[in-house]
Amino acid sequence: MDEHDRLAERFEQHRARLRAVAHRMLGSLTEAEDAVQETWLRLDRAGAGGIENPAAWLTTVVSRICLDMLRARAARREEPADAVPLPDGSEPEQEVLLMDSVGRALLVVLDRLGPAERVAFVLHDLFAVPFEEIAPIVGRSPVTTKKLASRARHKVHGDPVVPEADLARQRDVVDAFLAAARGGDLDGLLAVLAPGVVRRADPAALPPGVPAEVRGARAVIRETAVLGRRARHAQTALVNGAVGVVVAPRGRLVLVLVPTVEDGRIAAYEVIAAPARLAALDLALLDPAPAAFST
Repeated sequence: MDEHDRLAERFEQHRARLRAVAHRMLGSLTEAEDAVQETWLRLDRAGAGGIENPAAWLTTVVSRICLDMLRARAARREEPADAVPLPDGSEPEQEVLLMDSVGRALLVVLDRLGPAERVAFVLHDLFAVPFEEIAPIVGRSPVTTKKLASRARHKVHGDPVVPEADLARQRDVVDAFLAAARGGDLDGLLAVLAPGVVRRADPAALPPGVPAEVRGARAVIRETAVLGRRARHAQTALVNGAVGVVVAPRGRLVLVLVPTVEDGRIAAYEVIAAPARLAALDLALLDPAPAAFST
């Protein structure tokens, strides 16, 4: 085995972690793979000589590449290459498993952060990288980097506007609705929807000819066929301080459901899909961010 092969073998030992870092920073599996490949090319050019801590060196390099990509994306105001969902909202099985492990709501919320905030939060809170190592990547002092991560953390976790007990009850109802929608469970939907439930939706969320407002549990259940195809891409989140649902094929936000829960049932819900309205929503996690990644 020559030196190049030994270097490639060492790099492969770190690939999974580098891909995890890049995916959480970029929210795009395609762009994450591109960032990891560029990291390998830079290592191949630099060689292993003088690199005392390969894991730290590679994490620094992939993070700087991701930061540059995030800044370029922000300047262009463009989405990543694989951001546009397929027409039926489907995903390859590999991506479904990845989204389930990372959390769709987390990726949606991370997209609301600035590039430096996102890098600082991902590296520190999700990968336990010390602020002293993050600071040179984002070009800030350790103290300022810590403030970046703190500001990002507050945005990620949000501020509920209802008491914790009410939030838990809302979540139980919305989780039951999602489970029934995913399984096409008619009885489950009837149990969780109020008889006079009202569904309102932006036209962008509906197929042609479907009314923007539907009333009555059975009429609304017929309309959940639309949600049912997307329900596997849905996850509960904090929406304007209360329990809602984000629908994010490939981790990219396309719909938000804002339910009204009364007496243990959904009395109404709104489906928001207009880009301007989605951008105006305050989105945060209901669950704590995942623990630090380890191989």
